[in-house]
Amino acid sequence: MSSQLNKVQGDNALHALPHVDGLTVGIVCAEWNEKITGALLQGALDLFAREGYEDVTVAHVPGTVELTFAAAQMARTGRYDAIIMIGCVIRGGTPHFDYVCDNATQGCAYLNATQDVPIIFCVLTCDDEQQALDRAGGTLCNKGTEAAEAAVKMAHFARHFAH
Repeated sequence: MSSQLNKVQGDNALHALPHVDGLTVGIVCAEWNEKITGALLQGALDLFAREGYEDVTVAHVPGTVELTFAAAQMARTGRYDAIIMIGCVIRGGTPHFDYVCDNATQGCAYLNATQDVPIIFCVLTCDDEQQALDRAGGTLCNKGTEAAEAAVKMAHFARHFAH
């Protein structure tokens, strides 16, 4: 018995960024740890500009806990092909870190399970500011750029399976 794998993207699906005609993206960005979230946001915006995507809406919320509400509101409009949640939580001396990280993670998972638009999780959860800076355009990468790439790929994926 043989089965055939239907490819959603081309042979280079793991590396190639597909083109999505008329892509619309919503980004909700936390103001808390703005030096880091601003760098993540810029990484995402730079990727969209390089790829020729101009229909990007950015909304700011106070902190990471508020990301889920804002992403849900964006999702309910039906206007976006993908939504990115950008935040940064840096471990402190209290359990607050765990509660905020749990809230954002569970909120994003819930939205992905209940909405018809992919919600991309771009929330850094770091032990210190240097770890966050390294992941926001520093020595390691820019996770905002990676989130934008994921948004394009997931929007392409969602369109492939749209009814």
